[in-house]
Amino acid sequence: MTVWRCKRIKMALPMLRVSTVRPYSSDRGESKPQQKVVVLGIPNIFIWLRTRIYYLLIRVYFDKEFKIDEFTEGSKQAFFHVSRLLSGSQFESLEGLVAKDLIAKLEEKCALLPPSHLQALSAGPEDLMYTTPGDVGIYYDDDGRKFVSILMRYWYLTSARLPEESLEGTRIFQVALGGEGQPETKRLLTANYEFQREFTTGVLPDWTITRIEHSKLLD
Repeated sequence: MTVWRCKRIKMALPMLRVSTVRPYSSDRGESKPQQKVVVLGIPNIFIWLRTRIYYLLIRVYFDKEFKIDEFTEGSKQAFFHVSRLLSGSQFESLEGLVAKDLIAKLEEKCALLPPSHLQALSAGPEDLMYTTPGDVGIYYDDDGRKFVSILMRYWYLTSARLPEESLEGTRIFQVALGGEGQPETKRLLTANYEFQREFTTGVLPDWTITRIEHSKLLD
């Protein structure tokens, strides 16, 4: 049984809005509307302060070189890599990156997904719209082992053809990708990846993904 010795921090989700901008061409004097994703929201100052306190505790008691900006950038690379492996059903390649018990659950879930849903699991740097930390946890178990967990949230675009009724609550819009012709229809999806690291003396300093959720694809 796990003994928790800290509170979990809940982060307020930002609002995502699609707005239209109209840049003007100096050559023709014509405007070409383009779709852009704009992140709006008022941060909760108390949550912001508490989160910074937890980051400070991590630096003081666990890793003096820890920086949330660097962690966020590293988590993005892990997200891109793992999401592509999931999309391609390359579960053996997840070993060492994802917790073993989670790999087995993901394999079962992915086996039930149609090809379009598997495609929607994959995200690359060009698809990512926004990233933010979510829950932060510091805790010990009954054996005195020390852990830190950080939940990261990602908003990304996919052009996979998904039935509208299958992903209730997600946003659909058209995106003009800087060229002529018809704008491409994209869907805005969310993904949650929880990273956990054990800080017990003698344990390798590796972050392992212990939770993966993709919109309603892998809930």
